[in-house]
Parts: sequence; structure tokens; C-alpha cells
Amino acid sequence: MRSGLGRVRVEPSKTISAAIEVGPRNSAGQYRSRGLVDGSRPSQVRIKNNPTELVRNEVQAIRLLLADDHALVRAGIRALINQMEGVKVVAESSDGLEALRLIEELQPDIALLDVTMPGLNGFEVLERVSARFHQVRIIILSVHDGREYYRQALSAGAAGYLSKTAASAELQSAIEAVARGETYVSGEVGNTAQATSADGQQSRLLLERLTPRQLEILRLIAEGNTTKEIAEALNLSVKTVESHRGKLMERLGLHEVAGLVRYAIRMGLVKV
Repeated sequence: MRSGLGRVRVEPSKTISAAIEVGPRNSAGQYRSRGLVDGSRPSQVRIKNNPTELVRNEVQAIRLLLADDHALVRAGIRALINQMEGVKVVAESSDGLEALRLIEELQPDIALLDVTMPGLNGFEVLERVSARFHQVRIIILSVHDGREYYRQALSAGAAGYLSKTAASAELQSAIEAVARGETYVSGEVGNTAQATSADGQQSRLLLERLTPRQLEILRLIAEGNTTKEIAEALNLSVKTVESHRGKLMERLGLHEVAGLVRYAIRMGLVKV
């Protein structure tokens, strides 16, 4: 609804809150001229920020593509977006290859991409879109809230990084910020990054103490290779690989293979 102050918003009871300034009204109840004609409602709303900002007619919605391999997740996100003023889902996809094709075909303003998808993952789609379609702004949607994930996303060209565990109101905040040409990182992700900064420095020191062979085996483990596959790739015996793996866990203070995988991802040894 539109309030008397000229702000566009949804009811406070909704999970999404929107506010786009269109200028105050005069004493006659008309909108004052701020790029307006005859005191009427504005024909254009401009969100000022930087040269990459999106400029939208009031009746022209921000066109958004949604890609996630879970149908229920897509339905939930679409329901939230449908409550937003000035945002429209123009296409949906359940895999990365289709998302890339749709981005090329439709040239949406914003693409909201899940990290884990078949065909191409979100980061792979991001890299291709950033190289070919500079006008399409990407928000990565992920269950991972570690610092290494959002830093990888932003360095690859993402305009935003949103945790799936964030409050639903953050979805609109992210879309609005990215539409203004800003970079948005989920508050939850940022808080986690600050809390783990000291741990990250310690982890980096431990990484520097690993031998080249240990680093190679760690990377292969994180890529999902079995002990036998690693042994064959490096021309080692299975027992030698197992010995290296045990020493890796001891040096890094870890007790399971899953911990090695998480550590390798956090240190940027493999892409996800």
C-alpha cells in the first residue's frame, strides 16, 4: 500500500518490508515535483548510488531469474518475491546449465543462484555470466556461511551472497541493494566471518606447514577421490596414502575425512 508520506510498503505483518522513496506530497495532497510532472505520481523511480545502478520505471519490475535444484525451495522464494513491489520472477531453473541458457536468452536484471545444482554449480554459472553478461547481477544463495564461500563468490563477480538460513526479510534487502549497484553480504554470513577470523589465521599457519605431498593428497581427498583412486593417481600404495591421511589429520587436529574436506574448502584448495 502507499502511505501518506509517499513510501511504497507492504503491511508490517508481512515478512517482507519494502520502502522506495518517491518524494513528499504538498499541502494539496499532490506529489511535489522531484522529476515529476504537474504534481502527479512519478513516472520513474531512481535509486541513486553509482553508475551501475538499475533505473526502473514504476510500472517496470526488476526482472529476476531464480535457480535452485529443490522445487520446494524455489516455491518458497518465489512466494516471498511475489510479495515485493517492483520485482518479478521471469524464469526458474533447477540446474545450472538451464540457468545459464535462460540468462543468455532473457538477460534478467538479477539472477539468484543456488550453489549446489546439477549440470553446473552456482559458482560455475557465476563465472560464465560474469565473463559474458556484465549487466546481469548475481546473488549467490547458499547453506554455507563460512568466510571462504562468500569471498570466493565476490571475487568471481557476484554482487551478493545470501545465506539460506538468513531471515526472509533479508531476501528483499539483498535484491534492493544489488539493484542499487551495491554489494550485499548476508548479515549472518558477515557475523560468522568475524567470529572465525582468528581461527582462519591459525588454519592458514597450519596449511603452510604441510608438505607438497600432503597438500596434494588433501586436495584429492577434498575432491572426493577414494584412497585407491588417490594411490593410483600418485603411483603410491594404498597404505602410503592412508599413512599420509593419518598424518594430515594429526597435524591439523582433525578426526575424520569430512573435517579434511571442510578444511580444504575453507583454505581454497578446491572449488565448490
